[in-house]
Amino acid sequence: MCKPLTVSVAMVATLAAASMTGIVAQSGQLKVASGRRELLLQTTQSWNGKPYTHYPTGQPQLTTIRLTIAPHTALPWHTHPFPNVVYVLSGTLTLHDKASGKIQVVHQGEAVGESVDDIHRGESGDEPTILLITYVGTPGVPTSIPAKGEKAEY
Repeated sequence: MCKPLTVSVAMVATLAAASMTGIVAQSGQLKVASGRRELLLQTTQSWNGKPYTHYPTGQPQLTTIRLTIAPHTALPWHTHPFPNVVYVLSGTLTLHDKASGKIQVVHQGEAVGESVDDIHRGESGDEPTILLITYVGTPGVPTSIPAKGEKAEY
């Protein structure tokens, strides 16, 4: 009766050694190399030209969302209480600053720093616009605040 157990233990040991050999062989093929960096955005001001003048205090909280805007749609007017970056994954985003009337078009593959405390909105073009937005805020503070009488941005 000891013989089957010995065979089973030997079999498990052999399989484990074979598995480890595969893992070691795979890790031996890896090379250490630096990645290729492509700077998408580095700015001290928002797209409408206003400098970022303040930054939240307290515990930092990063929030990243994927926002899809249907074709031929304008988001409600809103503000952001802290800096954020918008990257256009697909489509086109046209930004509008309510006070100045300034407009900027952002295309697929481009990034833009959004305005802080300025009422603005974005609109899509002929196809859905998909955005990746990263906010650098603090816990308990909303990432987007609707302008008076407007719906939420999302």
